[in-house]
Amino acid sequence: MTTLKETAVGSNVTVKRICGEGDLKRHIMEMGITKGAEIYVRKVAPLGDPVEITVRGYELSLRKEYAELIEVE
Repeated sequence: MTTLKETAVGSNVTVKRICGEGDLKRHIMEMGITKGAEIYVRKVAPLGDPVEITVRGYELSLRKEYAELIEVE
């Protein structure tokens, strides 16, 4: 299992699954991060938080706690 947090900068990945439950999972999905979505990892801040990605044509910054819940391939 590889998470978005572990993905190298400059990588293109596909969302395999979103862990977590309830409001947290719904919040991630409302940002456009759903199963099968293509994600490009643009940048990671020096301390690993936040992770900047491009998903569905727009740029998004995710906290590392969220990035750990997103399984990718």
